[in-house]
Formats: sequence, C-alpha cells, structure tokens
Amino acid sequence: MTMRGVAYTILGFLVILGPAKAAEIEPLYKGSCALCHDAGIAGAPKLGDAGEWRARIAQGRETLYKSALEGKSGTAMIAKGGSAKINDDDIKKIVDFMIEQVK
Repeated sequence: MTMRGVAYTILGFLVILGPAKAAEIEPLYKGSCALCHDAGIAGAPKLGDAGEWRARIAQGRETLYKSALEGKSGTAMIAKGGSAKINDDDIKKIVDFMIEQVK
C-alpha cells in the first residue's frame, strides 16, 4: 500500500471513530459539566455559545485543559468540575467536546 493509501485508511478510521468518541464523552459531560455549562451558572460559558467561548478558546487548549483539570482561581470552576473520578485524559476529551460545539 502506498503512503497515500495508508493516510486515507487512517483518515477513514478517524472519521468512523469520531462520532463514537463524542457519544462516549457526552455522558461524562452531562454527569460533571452540564449543570453549570448548560445554564451558564456562575459565569460558566454555555455549551455551544461561540460568543462566550471565543476568548477562552483564543487562550489555547492547554490553558483550557489546565482550568478544567485544576480549577480556576477566582471563579466557580473547580477541579474536574467536582468529578475526581474522571481521569485526566477524559477531562481533556470533554474540553475538546465542548470546543467542538462552537465550531
């Protein structure tokens, strides 16, 4: 198989797996983040609201990951949204899921 063929195969798998990952992450979001981010409680940016997310996204994913993992001083954002049982990789996937909702 050529390099191009390998690339197309990998891309095909990513396209197929994309929705499945979102389906796996959404329940985690609903269980730990939705309470504040669906309603915008205590200044939390609402899921899907590009205006509220624009400045945060401009800070970069690593900054958003850090806020989600460690909490954000001076705000109501607590570490992992109070869900210590969720591993760090899944928290990052939740952040990615939330960012994707405004694109």
